[in-house]
Amino acid sequence: MHNISKILAVIDPTVEEQPAMHRAAWLAKRCGASLELLVCYYNEYLSGDRLFDSPSLEKARAEIMGGQSKHLEDIAEPIRDDGIVVTTSAIWDHPLFEGIVRHAIEISADIVFKDTHHHSAVARALLTNTDWNLIRTCPVPLWLVKPTEMSEEPAFVAAIDPLNQHDKPAALDDEILQLGKTLADNVGGSLHAFHSYDPRIAVATATANAYIPVSLPFDEIEQQMHDDHKKRFVEITSFHGVDDDKAHLVAGMTHEELPIVAEKIHADVVIMGAVARNRWKRLFIGATAERTLERLPCDLLIVKPDWFQTPVTLETHEAA
Repeated sequence: MHNISKILAVIDPTVEEQPAMHRAAWLAKRCGASLELLVCYYNEYLSGDRLFDSPSLEKARAEIMGGQSKHLEDIAEPIRDDGIVVTTSAIWDHPLFEGIVRHAIEISADIVFKDTHHHSAVARALLTNTDWNLIRTCPVPLWLVKPTEMSEEPAFVAAIDPLNQHDKPAALDDEILQLGKTLADNVGGSLHAFHSYDPRIAVATATANAYIPVSLPFDEIEQQMHDDHKKRFVEITSFHGVDDDKAHLVAGMTHEELPIVAEKIHADVVIMGAVARNRWKRLFIGATAERTLERLPCDLLIVKPDWFQTPVTLETHEAA
């Protein structure tokens, strides 16, 4: 994605503060993009699903959605006053993550912004949280916003995997870096690149295949792994014009090392790819991103490969 012309911000109608909306407006202003504010609402007791639908239920739905539309217009006005083209949509759809995905595709959004907060391990394990489901199913770049302020010159960190350890297509690394450069250029920020490798993998593999493990030259094995990763990492970062002092190659697990690097360089946004080991097993998508999200001190932007097809059905949402 080279141009950012349409941004979608998900509004939470249950809270006053809207970090995602403010972050989306900030980017729209700097990119010259239009912004759409979205409320996706549903109430099973007013849906008519439990009982036969009736004119009174239809009226109740219309009143609620009318109130949501008015609220969106109220919060959109100050953004319009800042010179940004803003549209609003209040839709009746569920579950929430599916409604967001459907609308993002319908309006051809370039990026989706949504607030995110800390969640329990149980919520993640049960896949009940909207954030995790969006990480898995949203085909549009997904910017998960934490309640922090952006720097005057924001630092974007492109987390790449140039040796494709996790079955990630090489083209996705290019997409991550290109998007990072586009964002950094538009907002006067900087682009960093990050890659980690786990030397224990090489040692464990060598040990498993050796007849006399105690004689193995572990230092040489680790050095060879480092050299292999550094060679490819330097190739791709150089190709995309990432400065040497902004290229971070470290030994360790991504979900442990990436938050440390992000903290050290005061990163504002980390950009990661979310893919599946098997295209048909959607539940594997975003495993590393999920483990990383809770530990990051900044926003997270999730990017999918071109071939990704959302499992969300795309039929039109029910009109209120």
